Amino acid sequence: MHLPWLNPGDPFPEASQAWDARQPAPGLLAAGGALDVESLHRAYSSGIFPWFSEGQPILWWSTDPRMVLFTEEFRLHRSLRKTLANFVRDPRCELRFDSAFDEVVRACATSARAGQSGTWIVPAMLKAYRAFHEAGHVHSVETWVDGQLQGGLYCVAIGRAVFGESMFTRAPDASKIALAGLVAFCRAQGIPMIDCQQNTRHLASLGAREIARSEFVAHVAQASVLPAARWEFDPVYWRELLPPPTHV
Repeated sequence: MHLPWLNPGDPFPEASQAWDARQPAPGLLAAGGALDVESLHRAYSSGIFPWFSEGQPILWWSTDPRMVLFTEEFRLHRSLRKTLANFVRDPRCELRFDSAFDEVVRACATSARAGQSGTWIVPAMLKAYRAFHEAGHVHSVETWVDGQLQGGLYCVAIGRAVFGESMFTRAPDASKIALAGLVAFCRAQGIPMIDCQQNTRHLASLGAREIARSEFVAHVAQASVLPAARWEFDPVYWRELLPPPTHV
């Protein structure tokens, strides 16, 4: 079970070479390398992402199957629809992009992934994604109520390929509102898919599903070379999820 070791600047192996289900860490592709902007750009553009814990080397993954959310398949359940409608109507509430990026990522770092006792957003990752954000490829989606940040998420965006990374919440449904805002934005911008990386019950309940890695990599190859969207949230985008009532 040889795992390729990368020196900084080395090319990544093909995503299809990642360990399969017969091996101890399915989806693991390589170790080492660097977390500079160029390496992260090459990785995401190839369907590869970093994920490791404190004390480990940089580990690179490309899971098969891949969990994705097709934006047209987003499930806005009745209770969330009501919550979202109230949020949109309330002048104290606002969805923002990139106004508190550092706070969002730090908040995500304190929220362990399901089944884990620690965080994968280690200091090296915080530094790397800050630089990637400054290069224009990482964005925060933020739920604000009464001038307070109540929840959000951050995502990588290369061209029209969007990769969800992590989310947090400080109030009921605040992270779901942020995800709904990202979905509305993506629909308005013609972005059909949001990468979710790994399967969780929570994501599945919102409409995410698994697809073959080959299908995902092909999508990313096409979408990542398209012109980037303008990452500004216009409240009119909520119409993608909450169309105005029809009057007869």
